[in-house]
Amino acid sequence: MTVSTSSPTTTAQPPEAPRRSAALIVATLSLCGIVVSLQQTLLLPLLPMLPDLLDASADSTSWLVTATLLTGAIATPTVTRLADMYGKRRMMVLTLAISVLGSILGAFSEDLVLLIVARALQGVGMAVVPVGIAIMRDELPRERIPLGVALMSATLAIGAGVGLPLSGLISEHLDWHAIFWATGAVGIVLLIAAMVVLPESPVRTRGSFDFRGALLLSAALTALMLALSKGSHWGWGSPTTLGLVAGGGVLLAIWVPVELRTPSPLVDLRVSSRRSVVLVNSASVLVGFAMFANMLLTTQLLQMPEASGYGLGLGILETGWWMVPNAAAFGLMAPVSAWLTRRFGPQVTALSGALLMGVAYAARVFLSDDLAQVVIGSVAVGVGTAMVYGALPTMIMRAVPVTETASANGLNVLLRSIGTTSASAIVAAVTSASVVTIAGEEATSEGAIRLLFWLAAAAALVGAAVLFPTLGMQDFAPEADRSGTATSSRPNCVVHGKVVDANARPVRNAVVTVLTMEGAAVDWGHADSDGQVAVAVPGHGDYFIVTSADGWQPRSRIVTVDVETGLPPLVLRDRLTLEGTITDADGVPIEGVLVILTHHAGEVVTSTRTDHEGRYAVPRPPNGRYVLSAICDTGATGARPVTVWEANRTADLTLGTPLA
Repeated sequence: MTVSTSSPTTTAQPPEAPRRSAALIVATLSLCGIVVSLQQTLLLPLLPMLPDLLDASADSTSWLVTATLLTGAIATPTVTRLADMYGKRRMMVLTLAISVLGSILGAFSEDLVLLIVARALQGVGMAVVPVGIAIMRDELPRERIPLGVALMSATLAIGAGVGLPLSGLISEHLDWHAIFWATGAVGIVLLIAAMVVLPESPVRTRGSFDFRGALLLSAALTALMLALSKGSHWGWGSPTTLGLVAGGGVLLAIWVPVELRTPSPLVDLRVSSRRSVVLVNSASVLVGFAMFANMLLTTQLLQMPEASGYGLGLGILETGWWMVPNAAAFGLMAPVSAWLTRRFGPQVTALSGALLMGVAYAARVFLSDDLAQVVIGSVAVGVGTAMVYGALPTMIMRAVPVTETASANGLNVLLRSIGTTSASAIVAAVTSASVVTIAGEEATSEGAIRLLFWLAAAAALVGAAVLFPTLGMQDFAPEADRSGTATSSRPNCVVHGKVVDANARPVRNAVVTVLTMEGAAVDWGHADSDGQVAVAVPGHGDYFIVTSADGWQPRSRIVTVDVETGLPPLVLRDRLTLEGTITDADGVPIEGVLVILTHHAGEVVTSTRTDHEGRYAVPRPPNGRYVLSAICDTGATGARPVTVWEANRTADLTLGTPLA
């Protein structure tokens, strides 16, 4: 690797391997997403019958749902990080194999414990969706990525919608074990298809797997998801529920600083804490809540006895069939969402979808009197959800480095899952707290249903408000600008380097941006605690590399990249400073004055003494508000506020009269 000193040129790129059919890749991945979604939902309509079938209590059989939620939440961040490190196709195949194993175990099981284990194995399949999205980003032509991502995101809702009528058919005509036989058989076919059709992505990052971070996060998520999913059974104010919430919070508080100190963290919190990513992930929780509330409330309206005055009194099978239009809306909206994303950008698509969800929910408060209104209202919410779900992964991928695609989408899917679990918990809490007796049977009051509609509308509208600031953010660059070199080849080789200072010491938290010689963005990377950084490039050639870090003068250079040897040391030579002159009341500079910089919250940042000209200089601290104070040997003191925002900052200070 050398630094180019002549005019920039681009060397010949190695020939790319022939690409698989984009349509075949999209179809395979989307079907994988649908089958794992079916595994999550097929059992739900049968839950009321399972206590009799398994000779167990309702609380015990509810673990068949809880186990899936727990393993899905735990597996998603772990599997997606492993996909970024060791190969997306490899982890896709492994995840499918584990979920198929769960289906086979469930098909042969009569014992509740074995069925819970089977459902736990099926829950691992949740990681298929974010890994599939990452594969699409690596393998599809740029113009096909929005459609592929929209279809992959829609599979969660499509599987849920198809699962309801399919479960009804199975319960009426077949033994309940057929639920596991069906998903197992289809899963085996798709497992073979994935091994044959899907190529292995060359985009991988290196480093050791963060076992410590994975264990801490898994324990925290287990505690929090247990509290959410079982709180209605145990009581929201019970010591068990409150203890799990507190324990999960403590573990997360421990996990955050551990991740910040880990060179190759499970979740790169520096990337995840960027404003653009935080906004998208926050909206994902809210939209996930609103999406799942649609399915729960629509199902209740369809199945509630007609004697309630607002229910339609349909059976499980009829209810399932009338939920199909909602699932169909997701599939039909995928190309529309993709077109909107290409035409107006993912921010506009997501914001419009969230607003549509909010308006549709508000209308459903007043328009849920007959079957047509209930179904149309459900579809309207589904259309808005499809728009949001189709755009969110694209927003995430444009805001994170190429090497973080799978893990960043995994975190996003996990947060959506937390939203859906929260919806289930809140709906259960509200409906159980507002029960009326009709014809000798207990039923949820109409007021509770209306309240939940308002809560879902609020969640969607708050999600829209959270997404609104993304409209003006530059993080979401056009996909064409993320394509790589001027030849439009995509980044498919990961190169590694290190950011250091002039003394070869690592510079933490530096950002390395790689551009083509024409100025198009290729990728960017965030240096870890050891200064190590990884970026993806299309191949050998000249690139324009910009390196920056808080408190340092940025540097740019033209680098001839050899993908086999990696990046040369990226050296930041000049520290930015906060400097100024300390004078007395007459304007005379004072030598030897102790100068102290403190954060506005009270912590001491640094200190130094003035030179013979009364000048001081300290490394420029991170952007923020500070207090500059000084004390002279004569007892004279002074202080002033300092706001650090630009590069070098000059802050002079005049001392007052010494104390008597």
